[in-house]
Amino acid sequence: MLGLLLLFNATAMYICSLLSASADDGAMNGLLYSAFITTGVALVTLVITRNRKREIRKRDGYLTVVLGWLSMVLFGTLPYILTGALESYSDALFETMSGFTATGATIIQDIEALPKSIILWRSLTHWLGGMGIIVLAVAILPLLGIGGVQLFSAEATGLGGDKLHPRISDTAKRLWYIYVGFTALEAILLSLAGMTVFDAVNHSMSTMASGGFSTKNESLAYWNHRPVIQYIVTLFMFLAGTNFVLIYFGLKGKLQRIWQDNEFRWYIGFVTFFTMITFIGIYTNVNLQSTAVDHPQVFGEFESSFRHALFQVVAIITTTGFVTADFAGWIPFLTMLFFGLFFLGGSSGSTSGGVKVIRHLVMIKNAILEFRRALHPNAIVPLHLNHVTIQQSLVYRILGFFILYMLLFIIGAVVLSFFGLDFLSSIGASAASLGNVGPSLGDFGPVSTYASMPTGGKIWCSFLMLVGRLELFTALILFTPYFWRDH
Repeated sequence: MLGLLLLFNATAMYICSLLSASADDGAMNGLLYSAFITTGVALVTLVITRNRKREIRKRDGYLTVVLGWLSMVLFGTLPYILTGALESYSDALFETMSGFTATGATIIQDIEALPKSIILWRSLTHWLGGMGIIVLAVAILPLLGIGGVQLFSAEATGLGGDKLHPRISDTAKRLWYIYVGFTALEAILLSLAGMTVFDAVNHSMSTMASGGFSTKNESLAYWNHRPVIQYIVTLFMFLAGTNFVLIYFGLKGKLQRIWQDNEFRWYIGFVTFFTMITFIGIYTNVNLQSTAVDHPQVFGEFESSFRHALFQVVAIITTTGFVTADFAGWIPFLTMLFFGLFFLGGSSGSTSGGVKVIRHLVMIKNAILEFRRALHPNAIVPLHLNHVTIQQSLVYRILGFFILYMLLFIIGAVVLSFFGLDFLSSIGASAASLGNVGPSLGDFGPVSTYASMPTGGKIWCSFLMLVGRLELFTALILFTPYFWRDH
């Protein structure tokens, strides 16, 4: 399995080397060396394990997913190192982990100075990691038999367990068809709206992965003079944060199934509510000219305020992390609001990170029911979601997840403060890394990079990104003694 995943990595490197040869950007040799090394290790791994067992137990699935992600990231650092794009290995590790986990945090201060092939490599790490590397393997290589289910469930944790087909490989394929199709559609629309083909392809991959890597130092603020581009990106960020199973039903014409989904209604409600609050705050208190990277507002303050509010709310909720303005430079209320949105996340079954809307929904409903249970202690008050009774064991699992998430956020901030970061930078970087958001607060705000973070902080944030991307349990279960027992 690890050998197959490394072949995906190597294929992406070969694609980037072709672009490098075409553009003559000087990175071709480094990319080819990276591809050759990755291919060699992949082939050796495949030969050594050619007599493998096809059956993968649940415990094997967890271990394979974690090792698969780690191997992709470790070999993914080679293009940065061997091309000289990044000199420090900690920088390469941070950038690669941020790419594959679709976090979008970067340590590169001048992105536009990079070779085009390296910029494409950054976007490809997003695109491969966005839908999930293991899901990609299960979709294209159904060689694992029943084991594919264990891998899929280990990576795609949470409540988004609806299947489109009884065979897990067919489900994964359908999800990837949607993923590829939307990526191509967005690239076409962005090209028609005024982006170059190169910019359009890179941004479409970043958008559908809920990543946030851009080809420009100013991110999407570079196109503040072209509002249509930002509206297109906003639409596809919203779609990327939607459960892909619901998108599939929508494409099949089953629109009623979409609106009947409680999580989707709350997802729309959160986006609408927080957009209106942000719009009012911007329109009445913020000078956009000073926070939107000094680009002129095209259609006046009203439209610009709405566009920036909608874009930034969707970007943060879906954990995409693109920016059109320095939202940390807006009024303190909005800064605090966006910090809270770091913990929201998109829908289950989407490419976004964070806690996810459905977990918040279950916790809110359960909290309300606790008032009824307090008044009627002997009554059986079940929790319903989408007209289905939620087992109490699942409620406990969600509550455990949230407690563990907040505990890890606090520990993450304390560790970052140990490396010398101030309070605001520590809590911001911890929340942004764990939630795979990207832009943070303090020294690592929306218009800044993580370049000034100490080496230890970069490694720690890389760990938080991986744990957050695998939704805590899949990664942290390896640190428990129960996992390594034979019974």
